[in-house]
Amino acid sequence: MSDLTTIDGIDYGPLAALLGVWKGDKGVDRAPEPDGEERNPYYETIEFTPAGDVTNGEEQVLAVVRYHQVATRKSTGKDFHDQVGFWLWDSATDTIMETFTIPRAVAVVAGGKLGRPNSLDEELVFTVESKAGDAEFGIAQSDFMNQKARTTAFTHTITVKGDTLRYKETTFLDIYGKTDYEHVDLNTLQRVPS
Repeated sequence: MSDLTTIDGIDYGPLAALLGVWKGDKGVDRAPEPDGEERNPYYETIEFTPAGDVTNGEEQVLAVVRYHQVATRKSTGKDFHDQVGFWLWDSATDTIMETFTIPRAVAVVAGGKLGRPNSLDEELVFTVESKAGDAEFGIAQSDFMNQKARTTAFTHTITVKGDTLRYKETTFLDIYGKTDYEHVDLNTLQRVPS
């Protein structure tokens, strides 16, 4: 990796492309309702900061980037989503992972491989997935959520090219009598100059 990915002696590899503060106002949230679904336009801020590295079992070394994401409905000006988590990169296997919690008593560990560009002009694509009950990349949730709004799977794709970040995340839910309802959030954000 180039010197652009190394911070304080830690090689963040592809995660370095995420670092900074990103803002976007083109978000669309498609969410379930008891009688159908709703679509809510939103704006948001995501801040990615270097968090060092960790060693697991004296073998696996992960580069870690911490993030905080806050989404605000355009219609009300109120925050409706607050998420904290980590993106991790295992350089030995080129595996990327996202771990996060949301204040609904749900925690997700998702993983995947990186879509590497062939040149600097191409996009860098991070795609991770998780499934309830999966021993490697799974979902933990409270009893209430398991009974009333169970997350069965999760996919998240982030595409970065320069100072533009696009993402689409789909949370598959068993909710309101619907099975594997696709709750989708997507947005395009720009990196804020530091």
